[in-house]
Amino acid sequence: MQGLPQPPDQPNVDGCPMVELSDDPVDVEYLLKALYIPTFHCQNKLPLAVVAAFIRLGRKYDFKDLFNSAVARLTSDCPATLEEYDVVQTEFKTIEEHSDIMLDLITLASQNNIMSILPCAYYYALQDYSLAELFDGVQKSDGTVASLSPADLRRCVIAKEKLLAKQLQPGYTLGWARKWEFDDCTSHPRCRVLREAILIRQSDDAAIHALTPLSWFRRLSFCATCALHVADSVKAGRKKMWDELPGFFDLPPGAS
Repeated sequence: MQGLPQPPDQPNVDGCPMVELSDDPVDVEYLLKALYIPTFHCQNKLPLAVVAAFIRLGRKYDFKDLFNSAVARLTSDCPATLEEYDVVQTEFKTIEEHSDIMLDLITLASQNNIMSILPCAYYYALQDYSLAELFDGVQKSDGTVASLSPADLRRCVIAKEKLLAKQLQPGYTLGWARKWEFDDCTSHPRCRVLREAILIRQSDDAAIHALTPLSWFRRLSFCATCALHVADSVKAGRKKMWDELPGFFDLPPGAS
């Protein structure tokens, strides 16, 4: 920091120059806590504001370990693999959650070019918020409003339409419900009604089930043979959806 250019008449304390910073005072406070209280940044969970400060100032002032540890928290809770997503999706492991966290998290990642977490983060946002909330923003506890940039908002809105259509196509998560390709069912009326109910519910709710866990489908009372076909179809469909997730949000394949 002392390498930063300062005015020639800059005051000093005990011979040490005073360095004026233009950074957010709260960010600086978190940085100093991390530097002088070793256990501060090692807590199991940290508020997103702290993680954001470590990313912004860690990059700016070349605190590589602090920066990398903060990015690791983001990638842990917004992972790049389906296997990790299945572990995390019920609860964040390293960042404290609150109602508007995904909007702030997306903004942080976009502003700092942390592209690897964006496919998962965008998907979380589509799961957590209505279109009205994405457009209008979500009020935070301090009275401010968490919102997306126009670019992030556009990606989410366009992707939602794509995901809703794609998840029902053959080979994807719900494609089997629209086109059943098996003939070994042992309870035709019941299983047919279940498949139709899924399509009706999807039509009414317009909900994204691209990555809905297999456990949800196992609760349905398909016959034993159909249950196996459903499980195999959902597994394959979820993987296909995950592999293509960056493309739905107009991100390069390497973003996941």
